[in-house]
Amino acid sequence: MRRTVAGIVAGLIVWVVVATVVNLLFRALWPGYGEVELDMKFTFAMLIGRLLLGALCSLCAGIALAWIAKEYATRAAIVLGAALTILFVPIHYQLWRNFPVAYHLTFLLSLLPATVLGARLHSAWSS
Repeated sequence: MRRTVAGIVAGLIVWVVVATVVNLLFRALWPGYGEVELDMKFTFAMLIGRLLLGALCSLCAGIALAWIAKEYATRAAIVLGAALTILFVPIHYQLWRNFPVAYHLTFLLSLLPATVLGARLHSAWSS
């Protein structure tokens, strides 16, 4: 049980760290990204980049979780994916007018499966 909880907490931390680091890279390396970020006036390419960032964060979170949780990784990944979805729903509700509906749905509906996929990938690699 401790490993499972630790895995979930670690996955959440990894999600936030990956999001922060890659977002800083977006600001530094993507011309114009930093200027439009405050107003949330992203180009289509930037929206796709942000969706890919969310998927990467979830995959990495699932991998970290599985590394710690071991045999309960899939169940723990479902819990983490659901928790991430619950955490992000209010944020996306506040931002609803800033982005297309498809953006919100893609992001929110990808959190759980991408997290579980990350956990399963780790399990497959470590077998």
